[in-house]
Amino acid sequence: MICALAGCQPDGSPRSLIFAVAQAPVNLDPRFATDAASERINRLIYQRLVEFDASSHEVPGLATWQMLDARHYRFQLSRSAVFHDGKPLTASDVKATYESLLQLKNSPHTAEFRHIEHISTPDAQTIDFALSHPDPHFAARLMVGILPAHLIANGHDFGHQPVGSGPFKLDHWQTELQLKRLSDGLTVRFEEVKDPNVRVLKLKRGEADLIQGDLPPELVKYLQKQSNVTVKTGIGANYSYLGLNVQADFLRDVRVRRAIAHAIDTRAVIDKVMVSHSRQANAILPPEHYAGNAALQPYAYQPALARQLLQSAGVKLPLTLIYKTSTDPQRVRLATILQAQMQEAGIDLQIKSLDWGTFFADVQKGNFQIYGLTWVGIKTPEIYSKVFASNSLPPQGFNRGRYQDPVLDQLLRKEDWPAVTSRLHSELPVIPLWYEGQFAAYRNTIASYRPMPDGNWDGLTKVAFTPAAN
Repeated sequence: MICALAGCQPDGSPRSLIFAVAQAPVNLDPRFATDAASERINRLIYQRLVEFDASSHEVPGLATWQMLDARHYRFQLSRSAVFHDGKPLTASDVKATYESLLQLKNSPHTAEFRHIEHISTPDAQTIDFALSHPDPHFAARLMVGILPAHLIANGHDFGHQPVGSGPFKLDHWQTELQLKRLSDGLTVRFEEVKDPNVRVLKLKRGEADLIQGDLPPELVKYLQKQSNVTVKTGIGANYSYLGLNVQADFLRDVRVRRAIAHAIDTRAVIDKVMVSHSRQANAILPPEHYAGNAALQPYAYQPALARQLLQSAGVKLPLTLIYKTSTDPQRVRLATILQAQMQEAGIDLQIKSLDWGTFFADVQKGNFQIYGLTWVGIKTPEIYSKVFASNSLPPQGFNRGRYQDPVLDQLLRKEDWPAVTSRLHSELPVIPLWYEGQFAAYRNTIASYRPMPDGNWDGLTKVAFTPAAN
């Protein structure tokens, strides 16, 4: 038997897998979670009514459904499920989950369900949703993990003591989170290792079994040369962007926003510091998505034009802007590259790197001029309403830049996605950067692991050690 850092396991018990991650999860209550790590863990702990196929069309998860009329949907639980505390998942749990979400005042997901007027359960397998107005995309919204009704009623702390019905359950969470796979008892420990160099060294030395994403390309290339490590890569769908406070001085002028776009050599950044399969982005959803817009052309790197746009907007050069980011080394590195590129366009980009909690709190409160983040796991075009509609200001939505555009609001109501994405591409309330390529690296003691385009960790449901490693 091969011993990992956690030590040898007793004969007959499955070995623990150590997954070194750049950021630990924050909140394992699916009604509140917004950070990528929490979302990815929650996919393992909870089950949802609806899932999505490779083209991002909704497909049955826990339930099938039918639209009884424009304002009424019926969901039928199509497979049995049991919560981790042993109680069966029924229609009452679905009802309690979504009713509790409607009552929350500080959940970022509550606003999109405000049009639910009533939820009823004709029997233990059936859930009826009555809406205040027609919503042909209602089924696609039902992605919240289902919680046990009896624990909701008791005010259970799902954020730190999650109880779901998914393939993994909480084993313990002291300094580090550890989950147990129900099918065979395999435990997965999520070890936060912020420094990418340290993550790579831990993998090489056998102190970690698996890492995924959040590495600069030179470290990925280094791992590809290691005889005891397998690296798998593929295209990604996660969208990186620069968020702009369009209520701030200068940034409310579209000429300044366009100048920023022309001041960034996105292609050079991708070639130099991004992993393979990374692509330039022009909208939140990639072109292969059913609501994608392949006709959009990226803003070319033209620093001279950027200067002209700034001067036409009455800006005295250099224009000083503060760029907030986390302390993650790759994020700081990207910020430094953008800073150097923008200098030629007459933009003095001052970098302010903050610990993740402080940084994300500032973003949510609108306390920024520019910030850099990535949307992960986005499936439906309704994201455009959540992020850009005038009535989606936090905490009702994710319009953190306080962008308000009556023309866009009308297009959003029509759900004219080509026109919506074209309008956003022209007005630039955010600056699109790239869809980051995906990769996973694991020791050869693991038989297989597949990274997903949205970066989720669903591959853990099937990952296995080679016979020699057990």
